[in-house]
Amino acid sequence: MAIRKYKPTTNGRRGMSTLMNEELTNSRPTKSLLKTKSKTGGRNNQGKLTVRHIGGGAKRKYRVIDFKRNKFGVTGKVATIEYDPNRNANIALINYRDGEKRYIIAPKGLQVGMIIENGPESDIKVGNALPLQNIPVGTVIHNIELNPGAGASLCRSAGASAQILGRDGKYVMVRLQSGETRKILGTCMATIGVVGNEDYELVNIGKAGRTRHMGIRPTNRGSVMNPNDHPHGGGEGRAPVGRKSPMTPWGKPALGYKTRKNKKASDKLIVSRRKK
Repeated sequence: MAIRKYKPTTNGRRGMSTLMNEELTNSRPTKSLLKTKSKTGGRNNQGKLTVRHIGGGAKRKYRVIDFKRNKFGVTGKVATIEYDPNRNANIALINYRDGEKRYIIAPKGLQVGMIIENGPESDIKVGNALPLQNIPVGTVIHNIELNPGAGASLCRSAGASAQILGRDGKYVMVRLQSGETRKILGTCMATIGVVGNEDYELVNIGKAGRTRHMGIRPTNRGSVMNPNDHPHGGGEGRAPVGRKSPMTPWGKPALGYKTRKNKKASDKLIVSRRKK
């Protein structure tokens, strides 16, 4: 997918770029696979702001995506490749032989008219979904489950992928894009190929208005606030942070502070940590 750059006719256009969307084949989504998506504005059920910098933006409908890929033994045909406003990857509409329709994350190289299938007996072909234990070593995969039947939770964004390194009993060793190598149960499902729309990360937003359309509000620096609003605030003129390290608005260290709570004890399945 190519990137379109614009002439600097205005300050907002200078440096702006967009995706050409050449591979998209349909502009209207399938109504039966749409759900309404309400906005929170970053507020909880008490109306209090719990997530900052959220509000406004264009209305969106949620596209129901098949992350489980549990329709075994029924082949499907790729009907369309579509845009999804809720993610940076494109989605593909699959018409199954029994009449059911489902959306999946569109991998690179998937085209309209191709046949896909799910299950242990499927071919090693782009778009097909199989249990990890049935995929050969060295294969590039995406849309990976961490718990069997729970639906994919890894490698779902544009350009994401992982690689199968080997097997260890009932586990399969997978190297993720972060550099982390971890064991995943062989009965978990994964899809062959790399997620498409990999040029997404090269797009230059270009102007503030485009982020407002995405529902992102402006971010204020802590140093321009009052001391009762942020640990960096206060002082005469432009003052330094004045602490050992930068802080969040709630007084926690902002850099290098570990917040991960290992509730499910998945640490023991990590073979090597991600690269620093």
